[in-house]
Amino acid sequence: MKLEIYEAIGGRAKLNEAVSLFYENVLADPQLRPFFSHADMDGLRAKQSMFLTMLLGGIDSLGRPDVRRAHTEPRKQGLTDAHVTSFFTHFRAALEDIGTAPRIMDRVMEKLEASRGEVLNQ
Repeated sequence: MKLEIYEAIGGRAKLNEAVSLFYENVLADPQLRPFFSHADMDGLRAKQSMFLTMLLGGIDSLGRPDVRRAHTEPRKQGLTDAHVTSFFTHFRAALEDIGTAPRIMDRVMEKLEASRGEVLNQ
């Protein structure tokens, strides 16, 4: 079922396009931009694309990335539940911009939502 989601989005090319659009919007958002002031954006885009590819079944992984650990610095910078909601809203908009069907967007967002507690270390 996971591979179905990855393929429905359009595979690697479309997922990478969504990630690029996502970060364009995030960096334009004054509430979220400060979290990336010292970030290697090319590296971050690559890591995000890989995470999403694994999350959506595009590749098998021997282990899931440590989402909790990956967000240690943003939490030190004051990352809140409201920020995570904004990130998710921007990602849904990026999926919409690349033409993802609403039912597929819903499934992607359910998978992302399941990681909220780890992102916030809850």
